[in-house]
Amino acid sequence: MGRRMPAPTFCLVFPSNDIRASRPQRQRREAHGEVHKQGSPILKRSPDITKSPLTKSEQLLRIDDHDFSMRPGFGGPAIPVGVDVQVESLDSISEVDMDFTMTLYLRHYWKDERLSFPSTNNQSMTFDGRLVKKIWVPDMFFVHSKRSFIHDTTTDNVMLRVQPDGKVLYSLRVTVTAMCNMDFSRFPLDTQTCSLEIESYAYTEDDLMLYWKNGNDSLKTDERISLSQFLIQEFHTTTKLAFYSSTGWYNRLYINFTLRRHIFFFLLQTYFPATLMVMLSWVSFWIDRRAVPARVPLGITTVLTMSTIITGVNASMPRVSYIKAVDIYLWVSFVFVFLSVLEYAAVNYLTTVQERKERKLRERPACACSLPQPRAMMVDGSYNDGDVNDMGHFMSHEDGDKQDRMMVQLALGSERGSARRKNQRYVSMRIDTHAIDKYSRIIFPGAYILFNLIYWSIFS
Repeated sequence: MGRRMPAPTFCLVFPSNDIRASRPQRQRREAHGEVHKQGSPILKRSPDITKSPLTKSEQLLRIDDHDFSMRPGFGGPAIPVGVDVQVESLDSISEVDMDFTMTLYLRHYWKDERLSFPSTNNQSMTFDGRLVKKIWVPDMFFVHSKRSFIHDTTTDNVMLRVQPDGKVLYSLRVTVTAMCNMDFSRFPLDTQTCSLEIESYAYTEDDLMLYWKNGNDSLKTDERISLSQFLIQEFHTTTKLAFYSSTGWYNRLYINFTLRRHIFFFLLQTYFPATLMVMLSWVSFWIDRRAVPARVPLGITTVLTMSTIITGVNASMPRVSYIKAVDIYLWVSFVFVFLSVLEYAAVNYLTTVQERKERKLRERPACACSLPQPRAMMVDGSYNDGDVNDMGHFMSHEDGDKQDRMMVQLALGSERGSARRKNQRYVSMRIDTHAIDKYSRIIFPGAYILFNLIYWSIFS
């Protein structure tokens, strides 16, 4: 009664035939799935190794297998390198520094068989600037450039595209400041022609043939390009050879553009003020010549204003050693203003001299006789016995009185005749100073209008 009963044990038994039957069904399902995968058109295409994440670009292009410090086809004919340019903006033109600043997309095209790679779909590979340092690229530079840089926001603006057959496109975005030889002899009515020159630094024409890829169509410009002072008339390309005595001949590409200056700004800032100052100086011809406080400040003001205009124009221009068109206009206008001041100086001087002579003439006595008493010089007067003659003696005889009266008449007649002749000579030498102002009112405007007609017919 006290023994413990053992716990019951359960056992599950499966027939072996069912297990064997389930295995062929599972194998058939897997085989059916494989057939379905092989029939898919997407997965049936063989993978492209250029898109495989397991393949590095250096391994695909076999960069480590070649020496890219040498140009393609070294020892053979010159490698052709095509170039095309798209001008993004023409930023500024500086007359003082004689240069211009341009932003452009510079693209190079060449073929390097060392970069060829297998590809079943003939698709290109695009890289950024990191691969450029590992392969050979043309060593282009800008001739006569002062400053240039490759844009690096947000990364270096450099693109490299490689085709499976080894064709390469190398593009970069550059801003360059280059020299432009300007001729200011017709400034501001001038037209300037500037050029941006591209050349290989190390490779002569025997090693590298530089050319425009599509001729004159290789240069594209943005239609929105505009400048405040210039009108862009034309963009065109040319190709020339440049010779250096120590290294040889090089291919050089030119981007030429023609600029015509807008004249309206200078008409408002220079020509109109100068013309108004000249016309203002003519106002003094209508002011009375005796009004010195009115005419003198007017002349000095116009002269100083013309000097300020000339100084302001030359401050924004390079110090060239030849005469510019604007200099001719401003200095001729300055001469007209200065001559109006000299005209009043001459009028004032001649008026002063004339008034001094008239004053002296009025202060002279009516009879310029040397007799001490005018009473004794009366022609028709009668002398008494007590009268005194010009010698201080008394005359008592009638014969003596007659002789003295005859002498006085002769002396008085001769004195009056000489005074009348002197007065006639003075009147004949008298200058009408008021007529000088009258003539100046016609001569000065006429001469200035004639100068303007000649000036604008030559320079416009």
